[in-house]
Amino acid sequence: MMDTGLLPVLSTEAAPSSPGAPLLVVEKLTKTFPRRQSLRSLIRGEPRKRVHALSDVDLTIHRGETLGIVGESGCGKSTLARCLVRLYRTDSGRIAYAGLDVGSLKGADLRRFNRRVQMVFQDPYGSLNPRMTVRATLAEALSVHRMRPPREIEGRINELMDLVHLPRGAARRRPHEFSGGQRQRIGIARALALEPDCLVADELVSALDVSVQAQMVNLLLELQQRLQLTVLFIAHDLRLVRHLSHRVAVMYLGRVVELAETEALFNRPRHPYTQALLKAAPELDPRLRSTSDAVRGELPSPVNPPPGCPFHTRCPDAIALCMTVRPELKPLLDGRLAACHIAAAEDGLAAL
Repeated sequence: MMDTGLLPVLSTEAAPSSPGAPLLVVEKLTKTFPRRQSLRSLIRGEPRKRVHALSDVDLTIHRGETLGIVGESGCGKSTLARCLVRLYRTDSGRIAYAGLDVGSLKGADLRRFNRRVQMVFQDPYGSLNPRMTVRATLAEALSVHRMRPPREIEGRINELMDLVHLPRGAARRRPHEFSGGQRQRIGIARALALEPDCLVADELVSALDVSVQAQMVNLLLELQQRLQLTVLFIAHDLRLVRHLSHRVAVMYLGRVVELAETEALFNRPRHPYTQALLKAAPELDPRLRSTSDAVRGELPSPVNPPPGCPFHTRCPDAIALCMTVRPELKPLLDGRLAACHIAAAEDGLAAL
């Protein structure tokens, strides 16, 4: 369940303004995964079915901004993150980093890209080697990528511990000796060791207590301003996304269906799915709580996505065009992007 309630401990310091030129550009990105076949389908010679995790995703991330990615579980948020850092190979489409085609990078160029775009994972314990101390983990990243000469590694480790607000002496300990929030700080420190331009945070705080979540968000804001980071912040918690992001992209069934400035999206959502997400968020004030369903029906299967608009099977405003023609992600009159025939018609635009 998504939440737009206020965090108990949040810095009043705003996210940085005036994002720069595009740093990452995603064009028509597609990714599918093969499903395991049953014995019956193998005997019958049936073709192997595939899960459509990403379908023609278009996205632009500007240098110095935080772009929030929201949507239901299974909508493709984490798959998109892993494609951006090349943990997954895409089926089609293009990812450009600072104007370079990421898919064509090899050798030293690919290693440079891997340094510049780093990922922090949802499970901090699973992403850290339990047999290595924090010092060994950070020293390995620094030495393998030749970020510092050997004589400077110890000093750089101390700097990284300071950056994430952990005691320098804690570098002698192993991951199991830390709390979940502290392990996330270690994961951030390891990513920062490579001095990235872009940090991909995949559900960074979902496994943490609310008060620890607030501390982690404040740390991200501080690091972004201090290091001029570009951040892709993936979360299911709308309150965190609203506090941290310059813009928000809403994903549904492997597609971006709306992308807008944060306050514009929260104050006036245009896509029916975005409206349903905000309506489904719980309210702290009982008088504002709704007893009606925010969205009807079940999420369609990503193995057999519906024709036309993927949301038309659950949309209360769907028209005949929605059932047959898939809307493209195009600008509306207020400057946002939306993939919706209804929103386009409201603005007097031609069918998308």
